Amino acid sequence: MPNYVILEKIIDFLIEPYEGYSNLQIVLELIAALLGIASVIFSARKNILVYPTGIISTAIYVYLLFGWGLYGDTLINAYYFTMSIYGWYMWSKVDENSMTIPVTTMTHKEKFYASFIFLGAIVLVLFIYHFKPYIQSGFNTEVLSQLPEPFYWLREDNISFDIKIQYVDTFTTALFFVGMWLMARKKLENWIFWIVGDLVAIPMYLFRGYGITAFQYFIFLIPAVIGYFAWRKDVVRRKQNGR
Repeated sequence: MPNYVILEKIIDFLIEPYEGYSNLQIVLELIAALLGIASVIFSARKNILVYPTGIISTAIYVYLLFGWGLYGDTLINAYYFTMSIYGWYMWSKVDENSMTIPVTTMTHKEKFYASFIFLGAIVLVLFIYHFKPYIQSGFNTEVLSQLPEPFYWLREDNISFDIKIQYVDTFTTALFFVGMWLMARKKLENWIFWIVGDLVAIPMYLFRGYGITAFQYFIFLIPAVIGYFAWRKDVVRRKQNGR
């Protein structure tokens, strides 16, 4: 097969999901994606601009997703928006020596809270998926009677591909929820959650046919790895200096 034919197929694969979009939606999503990438880069550099860029990016996604009727994804991005405000506040705090909070590792209490957030996120996303038809119908009560029994998929031998993707999406969302909270508290481990989540999200979005989104997560992965080693170096240096 000629190279130009392969290139055409790749381009068609990337743009096909966007054929029904308006020009405004495409531009807004592009801006949101670029700001999202910039936010990750700023985070790796411990630059507080991670939060203004993140707030604008997630606000755009909330607007777009709500307009598309994807209320579950809207709720998730609303969480990111809220955590960005919390993170901006935390990173702006100074101690008695006018020093901003340093990069540290998780305490036992924070590990407990992180576990709670992870499990809570799983319950939230499963709840959203279960009531997705009801939510997307504009909360039409007639749809409630048509919903499947809770956890019906646990009793089925042949699970559909869409259900399997929902498992993966639930897992990655829970990872990102914890990562967002840990980043707001400047914890080194936040990068581990982002890296694992990105690695899982890339093939997930490729299988769903969202090539551009998969590429975006690949871009996210690069500064996340760089950020982990940069923050780790900072933690090691502080320990060597006895701080």
